[in-house]
Amino acid sequence: MANSFSDKVKDEKVPSIESKLVKDSIDDETSQTTPSSTFPLFHWLRRRKPKPSKLDLDAIATQPSVYDDPEQTQYYIAHEKYENLHRFDPSARWTWREENAIVRKIDWKIMTWVAFMFFSLNIDRGNLGSANSDNFLGDLNLSTDDFNLGNTVFLISFLCAEVPSQLISKKLGPDRWIPSQMILWSLVAGSQFWLTGKKSFLATRSLLGLLQGGFIPDNVLYMSYFYTKSELPMRLAWFWVSDAIAGVVASFLAFGILHMRGVDGKEGWRWLFLLEGLLTLLIGIASFFFMPPSPTQTKAWYRPNGYLPNERKRMHNRQALTPKMLWKSLSDYDLWPIYAIGLTFQVPIGPPGTYFTLSLRHLGFNTFQINLLNIPISVAGMFTLLGISWLSEYFDERAIHGLLCQAYCLPFLILEYLRAGTLSNWSQYAIIGLLLSQPYSHAIQVGWCSRLSNSVRTRTVSAATYNMFVQLSNIISANIYRADDAPLYHRGNKVLIAFTVMNCSIFALSKVYYILRNRYKLKKWNAMTKEEQDHYLATTTDTGNKRLNFLFEH
Repeated sequence: MANSFSDKVKDEKVPSIESKLVKDSIDDETSQTTPSSTFPLFHWLRRRKPKPSKLDLDAIATQPSVYDDPEQTQYYIAHEKYENLHRFDPSARWTWREENAIVRKIDWKIMTWVAFMFFSLNIDRGNLGSANSDNFLGDLNLSTDDFNLGNTVFLISFLCAEVPSQLISKKLGPDRWIPSQMILWSLVAGSQFWLTGKKSFLATRSLLGLLQGGFIPDNVLYMSYFYTKSELPMRLAWFWVSDAIAGVVASFLAFGILHMRGVDGKEGWRWLFLLEGLLTLLIGIASFFFMPPSPTQTKAWYRPNGYLPNERKRMHNRQALTPKMLWKSLSDYDLWPIYAIGLTFQVPIGPPGTYFTLSLRHLGFNTFQINLLNIPISVAGMFTLLGISWLSEYFDERAIHGLLCQAYCLPFLILEYLRAGTLSNWSQYAIIGLLLSQPYSHAIQVGWCSRLSNSVRTRTVSAATYNMFVQLSNIISANIYRADDAPLYHRGNKVLIAFTVMNCSIFALSKVYYILRNRYKLKKWNAMTKEEQDHYLATTTDTGNKRLNFLFEH
C-alpha cells in the first residue's frame, strides 16, 4: 500500500500536488484532520505529530477517508468538470516522506512569494504612521480629525472593494488580478509625493482603499488552491507575520529615508511615499512571473519545467460567481458569528496603534527615535502571533484562543485609562507597546472562516465578507480617539475597555452557537438508520456546511 501512490506517479521525485489536493477537497466534509505541517523555517512545529526521530517517513501519511468505505465512495466521486479530474484516484496513498517533500516545495515556491507580496502591501499601508513622525500633518495643515477622516475614507473605499475584487479575482484568476492591483496602487502610493493639502490627501486615501481592497482575501483564496484545510492555518499565521516584518523593515527604511528632508527642498515623508511606491511597483511586476495560476498549471514559457513534472493544462479556476451564488453565500447564517467577531475584535488595539507615532511625538520623542521604537513592538507581535496560532492548531481550538487575545488587552487598557498623564515617558511607551504586542487572532479567524464555509463558492465570498467586517471594525476604531479628547483620550480608552469586554462575550457566544449547531446535526444524523443515512447522502439537496455530515469547528 505504501508504494501504490509512487507507482501511479512514477518518474516524479515528489507526489503530485494535484492528487494531494483532489482527495482533500473531495472528502473535506468528513475526513479527519491530518497533521499540520508548517512553514519550512519552523518545520518542527507539527501539531500532534511524533518527533522526526520517531516518525516512519515511509509510513502512509493519509488519515481515514470516505474512500476507505466502498459504500461511501459513490457519494464523493469527483464530477466531470472538476479541474483535477485527470489526477483523481480514490485509491491513491502517499508516505510522510512524499508528503513532506511536496509541502516544502509549495512553501518555498508559493507561500514565500505570497508573504512577500503581503509585505509590500503593509509597507504602503503603514508608511502613513512613519510620515506622521516627520510632521506630515503640520506640513499639510491637517488636524487629527482630518487624519481620522482620511483613515475613514480609506477604510470605506477598502470595504467597498472587497467583494468586487474577490469576484474579479475569481473570474480572471488571482495570478492575474493580484499583480495588477499591486501595480495600480503603487502608482497612487508614489503619487503622494505631490500631496498639497486636505483634498489631495483624501483623494489618494480613497484610491488606495479601492485598489488595495480585496488584496488580502484574494491571497487567501489563492493559497487555498495549494493547501489543505489542516495546512492552511499556520501558513496564514506566517502570512500575517510578514505584516510584522514589514513593520520592522518600514521602521528602518523610514529612519533612513526621512533623513532626506531638505533634499530638493522637499520634506522627508514625500521621499518616503515615492520610494516605497517604486518598491511595490517592482514587486507587482515580478508577481506576474512568480504566481502560477493553479496547482494544475505551474509551467510557463519562462518556467518550462514547472514546479512538478507531468502536468496537464487543465484549469477551471477562472470562473465568475453568479448573483444567485453570491446571495446564497452572503445569507449563510452559520457564518454570521465569525462575521460578528470580525466586526469588533480589532477595535481595542486600533486607536492606540493608529495614534502611536502621534502619542510618542506628544511625549517628546523625536522622528528617528519614534521609528526605532516601533521595531521591538513589531518583533514581539511576530512571536505572539505565531505562538497563539500554533497553540490554536495544537489544541484544535479557535474561539477560546480568540477570547484570550481579547482578555490580554484588558489590563493595559485599564492602566492607560487610570494612569495616562501620570506615568513617565518610558512607562507610557511600555504600556502602549505591550498592548500593541497583543497575540493577534486574525490568522486563526481567517482559517476558521474557511473551514466553516465547506465549499469553494462560499469560501470565495466568505473570505471577502469577513474582511469587509474587519474593515468596518477599523472604521469604528478610526473614530474613537477625537481631537476634543486629546491628548490623554480618557473617553476613548473607556470605550475601548467596553469593546474588549464585549468581544470576550462574542467569542464565548460563538463557541456556544457552534456547539449547539453540532448537537442539532448529530441528533438528526444519529436518529437515522444506516440505510436512511445512505439515502440522505444520495438524494439530499443540502450543500456545503448545511449537510448533516458536516460539523462546525470552534
